[in-house]
Amino acid sequence: MKYFIVIFLLLSSCSSNRKKKVDVFRYNEHKNIGSLDPAFAKDNADIWAVNQLFNGLVQMDDSLNVQPCIAKSWSVSKDALTYTFLLRDDVLFHKHVLFGKDSTRKVIANDFEYSFNRLKDKKVASSGSWVLNKVANYEAINDTIFKIQLKQAFPAFLGLLTMKYCSVVPKEIVNHYGTDFRANPIGTGPFLFKRWEENIKLIFRKNNLYFEKDTNGNTLPYLEAVAITFLPDKQSEFLQFAQGNIDFVSGLDASYKDEILTATGNLRDKYTKDVTMIRGPYLNTEYLGFYMDSETQEVSSKLLRQAVNYGFDRKKMMTYLRNGIGIAANGGFIPKGLPGYNANIGYNYQPEKAKRLVTQYINETGNKTPEITLTTTSNYLSFCEYIQRELKKTGLQIKVDVVPASALKEAKANGKTDMFRASWVADYPDAENYLSLYYGGNFAPNGPNYTHFKKQQFDSLYEQAYTETTAVNREKLYTKMDSLVLQEAPVVVMFYDEVVRFTRKNVSNLGINPINLLNLKHVKKEE
Repeated sequence: MKYFIVIFLLLSSCSSNRKKKVDVFRYNEHKNIGSLDPAFAKDNADIWAVNQLFNGLVQMDDSLNVQPCIAKSWSVSKDALTYTFLLRDDVLFHKHVLFGKDSTRKVIANDFEYSFNRLKDKKVASSGSWVLNKVANYEAINDTIFKIQLKQAFPAFLGLLTMKYCSVVPKEIVNHYGTDFRANPIGTGPFLFKRWEENIKLIFRKNNLYFEKDTNGNTLPYLEAVAITFLPDKQSEFLQFAQGNIDFVSGLDASYKDEILTATGNLRDKYTKDVTMIRGPYLNTEYLGFYMDSETQEVSSKLLRQAVNYGFDRKKMMTYLRNGIGIAANGGFIPKGLPGYNANIGYNYQPEKAKRLVTQYINETGNKTPEITLTTTSNYLSFCEYIQRELKKTGLQIKVDVVPASALKEAKANGKTDMFRASWVADYPDAENYLSLYYGGNFAPNGPNYTHFKKQQFDSLYEQAYTETTAVNREKLYTKMDSLVLQEAPVVVMFYDEVVRFTRKNVSNLGINPINLLNLKHVKKEE
């Protein structure tokens, strides 16, 4: 009987441990995490972690619709300048120990006033201070009403507020920890901070006082914990995933893309039993840019810029270099998935037309050996070499110059490269964010207009869109602006990226969204 009891206890212990393991969602962050302070949530690695710990006034769903969060409702004035938010009265900061006392408290409107002041504070030097550039004033009217006034109408403003920079933080905790708040975060999110061994492991535990519930009235989140490891490279990360040691891998890296996917983008047979792949549009446009103020004759020629656009097969490029992951860009600069996107305003593969354009350039200029230098990083060398080979058939020589990422960034910002490889990931989900790259008032290095594209008609429409509060009309303006850009060809849009997520079969409700935000509050994990 004694041995039976011992065996029973051991089996019970093993069962308990299995349950504990199942309730933990595990993923790897190969880029490391710099800070758990939302004021510095700039990169995806930081944003993913911070999103589990903090909330703002509003949040984005997987369809990019702005939804209530700590603010249960809001109203906008007729002139679109004043936003009034009504806060929930049941949101608590995570339980924490301060001055030897375990405590928590309710979030009030003054907490948002403090958090916004901190975001703008030059001493804090937040990377997200720009989010409030369009804000004239904000104030807590009382504990549950928070008002924001804009300098000018900005239809995408609610989208900006969904960014993690705008999360609420408790003044007393931030004051207590100072800069160490980065490693001692207290928020309101579905998970709370437990432990962080930098570059080794980060642990979050379930917030049992979380305010959101599912559609059936059940308290979120479902998971008991989140465990994040920091293996330094994607190949090691994938190996851990394949062995079942982590539950989730995001993105498609060259080190394992052929191992897990066929050339047409399907899971290989040996993974279909244990792995689920989910994919969808990602608000990331991959492109080549021309510096329009260049003194190089070839870059100044619209004929050659158009020849580059017509001269290579984007669909073939996606098949051979990306295993079919990504959408060949035959539309404009606005990516698929955003209002304003139009699949018919861009360039398709027309090699004979590309040859004619190059020939016309040669005949008009007498330059029989046109050549353009394309600057890129090693990560995108295969794409640039593919385009180089294809354009050689048209009579246009492309010289590929590979430099470090920091050197390319500096060259782009200061107009030191005639043609460059780049990508634009949305800061906020509105097409205005993409079109800002072509507004005349945004010339780099003081803005994101790296090509120095300038067209008066475009600028007028861009300014008009700020005052257009009707979504349908604004969408038409966006498409028209995008079309104007493509006509002048200051860029070569290569492809619109896709979010690709691989999970173990026992993980459900992970979801996917065009901004690739990791949201774990609805995730379930079973044996």
